Amino acid sequence: MSNGVERKLHRNTGFDIRRRFFQPRRVLNAYPLLRPLLFSLDAETAHHLSLSALRLAECSGLLRLAFPADEFATPVEVMGLKFSNRVGLAAGLDKEGNTIDALGRLGFGFVEIGTITPRPQSGNPKPRLFRLIPQEAIINRMGFNNPGIEAGVANVRRHRHFHGVIGFNIGKNKDTPNENAADDYLACLRAAYPVADYIAVNLSSPNTPGLRDLQSEDASARLLETLKREQERLAVLHGKQVPLLFKVAPDLEEAHITGLAKVFLDGGLDGLIATNTTLDRSAVQGHPRAPEAGGLSGKPLTERSTEVVRAFASAFGGKVPIIGVGGISTVEDAQAKLRAGASLVQIYSAFIYRGPQLVADLVKKL
Repeated sequence: MSNGVERKLHRNTGFDIRRRFFQPRRVLNAYPLLRPLLFSLDAETAHHLSLSALRLAECSGLLRLAFPADEFATPVEVMGLKFSNRVGLAAGLDKEGNTIDALGRLGFGFVEIGTITPRPQSGNPKPRLFRLIPQEAIINRMGFNNPGIEAGVANVRRHRHFHGVIGFNIGKNKDTPNENAADDYLACLRAAYPVADYIAVNLSSPNTPGLRDLQSEDASARLLETLKREQERLAVLHGKQVPLLFKVAPDLEEAHITGLAKVFLDGGLDGLIATNTTLDRSAVQGHPRAPEAGGLSGKPLTERSTEVVRAFASAFGGKVPIIGVGGISTVEDAQAKLRAGASLVQIYSAFIYRGPQLVADLVKKL
């Protein structure tokens, strides 16, 4: 229907089509009706279809009608950055950085894109993404499929409407040996620095062979020293300080957490993201997809990721901010992360299962 016809109908009948069909509550309530259709599709197909639909809704102005303003803004400052609220989207959903405006419209205070590597890579063979619906969990072995850092930066430069914080999650290419991993992270750091609000170094995906070895104390210390030195140079070059964060796994022993915390404190890390996906399958035993290789995310990760947040927060003594992520599917889950010591939270898997309503609830009630 054209705008002219719409205006004429409103003038003659008092019926405002936009208000009638694009009220925020009506849009939020629609997701449970759409979910069975999406879940009838292959998980990765549904993922791409959903992002395409969001981009279309944003370009056409429908999202702007449904979500006209950030009604529940609760600003907070962390790492020297001003966030409109504490709720962010974790890396992995928008790997290319081409859906930022649409995702931001749903209420996220920050959006983390990636993981992005220096060179494009297709990732692991399909199928590589699996839903465990009774457990509200996901197993993925995507393998850092992404268009490469140059394309990611170009996509971020094209976003127009989201005024929140944008994080770049960076990683190494699969064929880059660990002894040369710093070169990959440096390449991404340099390329992303001008457009990123913060940069997160992914050391903890289980889907790139050998990547988690970089979480050893010695390897982390060397990498952090190298990246911090480059961060200082880039800060002078670009006239701004972009915080540097590391993202760690939930599958860390207590002694390992203690050792890493000291490395991060001594090395001047600006922030920590805890946690990535887990290799543990104890919470999903019996599900036919449980044996699938890859990282498990969603509800089964809730308690363990909160324990890791609490352990790092205790070791940091308030000196390094933490973004808590892993199994957040309710306001209570998010509050538990904040009580454990996180300053901000991120969601991903629960967003797939519960839709935009979860974002609205978290932003409103945290």
